[in-house]
Amino acid sequence: MSNDHEILADRLNAEPAIFKGCSSSELGMIVGLAIVIWLPLSLLLAWLLGAVTMGFGIAGVGVVATVVTLATLFQRIKRGRPEGYYQQWLRIRLQTMGLYRTPWVLRSGSWDIGRTHYAPLPTRNR
Repeated sequence: MSNDHEILADRLNAEPAIFKGCSSSELGMIVGLAIVIWLPLSLLLAWLLGAVTMGFGIAGVGVVATVVTLATLFQRIKRGRPEGYYQQWLRIRLQTMGLYRTPWVLRSGSWDIGRTHYAPLPTRNR
C-alpha cells in the first residue's frame, strides 16, 4: 500500500490559466491565428527584400509579439467576468453583423402570445 497523495485535481470546472490568464486552448487558438497571419506576410515581405529565410525570423518575432499582445487583451477582457464571457460576447457581436446566428433570445421588450385584437376566439365545447 502506498500513502502517496494524489496531487492532481480530480475535477476541474474550467481549464486552468497557463499564460496571462489564458488556457491552453485559448493560447493554441492565438498561436494558430498568429501563424496563419504572420508566416505568409513575412515570407512575402522577405521575398520582396531578397532574403526569403529572413521571413521565418520575422514570422517568429511576429508570432511571439502577437501572442503576448492578444493574451494581454484577453486578460483585460476576462478580468472580473464569468467563465465564457468573451465567447458569448463574440457570438452576439457576430450576430449583430449578420455573420453568425446565436441560439439565444436577444430581443428585449414586451412579449405577447401573438394574437391580434380582432382574431376570433374559438368556441368552447360545453
